[in-house]
Amino acid sequence: MDDVDRRADFTAYVVAREQALARLAYLLTGDRHAAEDLLQNTLAQVYRHWDRVRSVERPDAYVRRIMVNESNSRWRHLLRQRETPVSHVLDVMAPAATTGLDRSEAIDLWRQVQTLPAQQRAAVVLRYYEDLSEAQTAEILGCTVGTVKSHTSRALSALRTKMSEATA
Repeated sequence: MDDVDRRADFTAYVVAREQALARLAYLLTGDRHAAEDLLQNTLAQVYRHWDRVRSVERPDAYVRRIMVNESNSRWRHLLRQRETPVSHVLDVMAPAATTGLDRSEAIDLWRQVQTLPAQQRAAVVLRYYEDLSEAQTAEILGCTVGTVKSHTSRALSALRTKMSEATA
């Protein structure tokens, strides 16, 4: 494949998947600007390895894994407090009708998800926001299904506690 065809193929992939990848980046970072940086860095890595990425059976899983790894690297280097304007949260939150929560409850829940440790947060985002299976989540996170179950269980337990404290 020549360079022009390679670029066209990559561009077609990005156009088709950009919204879903941007949403995942935001869910992993909790900040619109950090999400844009994460997406850009991820796509740069994907482009460098595009021949390999496009030849795998499930390129989306490969790209998600790159994004999660990049996000985890950023967390290790940037330990900081972040505030998220509510208007940005509404852009990526699942509609209230599908979650069984009203809008303010969904916002409160998302704020609590943002306080989870990075691995627990990634597991919750991939399992419940991206609607991936435990096996798919384990593949992306580079861990076992049991570890995904453990991260998810701990995260849900922490969220239940935090949400009950918030309503008390």
